[in-house]
Amino acid sequence: MIQCKDCEFCEIDAEGRRNFKCDPFVNVKEPECIAKWQLIRLDMLLVSYQGMLKWYGKLGPLQDKIIRYMQREINELDETEGWKLDADEQEDEDEKDFESL
Repeated sequence: MIQCKDCEFCEIDAEGRRNFKCDPFVNVKEPECIAKWQLIRLDMLLVSYQGMLKWYGKLGPLQDKIIRYMQREINELDETEGWKLDADEQEDEDEKDFESL
């Protein structure tokens, strides 16, 4: 089995990172190359998922603040329009009392 460092499609930069120029759909040298590509893709997905979780962790407190603010606004709106509902309920009761006579 050819090691990636010995393959012509792999370049290692000065920092030690590997850059793969191989394409598993076009130029696969050995069957193990596909398994390596799957591992690389899984690792990339894992890193992306961890970054997304970290970002969601930062958004959590902000979402809580927004929800509390919206609940407070809705409660204040209900309180300010409560007099309308009380008047409507009183009219409904008066109409029911009048109809029963």
